[in-house]
Amino acid sequence: MSTTEVFINGLGLIGSSLARAIKKKNEEIVITAADKDKDTLDYAIANKIIDRAAGNLAAVKTADIIILATPVDQIVTTLHELSKMQLKKDAIVTDVGSTKQTVLKAAKELIQPNVTFIGGHPMAGSHKAGVTAGRADLFENAFYFLVAPKAKDKQIEKLQLLLQETNVKWFEVDASTHDKLVGQISHLPHIIAATLVNRTQDEFADSPLGMKMAAGGFKSITRIASSDPDMWSAILKTNTTILTTQLAKYQQQLSEVQDDLKNGNQENLYNLFFQAKNSRDKLSNQKKYILPDFYDLFVNIPDKVGAIARVTQLLACNKINLVNLQILEIREEIDGILQLTFMKEIDYEKAKKILSGQEYRIVKGE
Repeated sequence: MSTTEVFINGLGLIGSSLARAIKKKNEEIVITAADKDKDTLDYAIANKIIDRAAGNLAAVKTADIIILATPVDQIVTTLHELSKMQLKKDAIVTDVGSTKQTVLKAAKELIQPNVTFIGGHPMAGSHKAGVTAGRADLFENAFYFLVAPKAKDKQIEKLQLLLQETNVKWFEVDASTHDKLVGQISHLPHIIAATLVNRTQDEFADSPLGMKMAAGGFKSITRIASSDPDMWSAILKTNTTILTTQLAKYQQQLSEVQDDLKNGNQENLYNLFFQAKNSRDKLSNQKKYILPDFYDLFVNIPDKVGAIARVTQLLACNKINLVNLQILEIREEIDGILQLTFMKEIDYEKAKKILSGQEYRIVKGE
């Protein structure tokens, strides 16, 4: 039986994590990858994430499965290029782009018989980026959208078998539904967070305190404003029609809140928060169905030299993976709050137990 060959274009966080998961399933699968960064390819080869490095797309000609793991605009460009190449018979081309209608439109150019395109989108990520941040378990329990209007069951099963070690929850959907969904729960929140940060910065431009006072709830609601501007401007460009409609509806609701404030309509303002609280609280009761989230642990630490280092040393010694940490509040003679962020609930629970056992006071944790 011949060895399966996989070609991955783009070895960032997602592409390198998929490569790791594929190798975890079967080390005999041959992975060739292309990336614009030579250092990325060198790292991937040295760490046996891939078997071969390619300087261009020529290597796709022998690939059984081609994975496009670059930003959406580059995926579209690559699909144009692939449409002019002779691909292997029965090859499967798939992507991991954040929007699907634009990608599916470009994929129509793949008119070669016996070549199948399956749109994909794993709903997972990390605070870290690049090939060094990739992990085989990055996608564990995450939803992995599949948009495959012309694919046969056996072709979808072939892709799912290749990515079996990702341990994702497969979810087939049409392109327009996918883009509307991610527009509302991902793209729109990124716009709102970025706008809120910029508006706050402008508001306090002349204040000696200003953004220095922004902590707690403000940092929580605007965390995603720290996302890569190159990536997010490219993502939004491919979902403009849906987003303009969603933004208009959001602006309308803000206008209604503004009117309620002007008119002193306390009942409407109460209902605003009451309905939002009920809807948000229901998310905690749907853990089997919601997208994976980060787990935040808030620890009270003394304001003295070495306090933070001791916390991180405890986590490292117990092999607990910490994806982010930040100080929410440090003032003289008052203990500070250290926010520790974990990707896995098991790491969160283990850290909570260990730190509590070392007499650290857990201030908050959900």
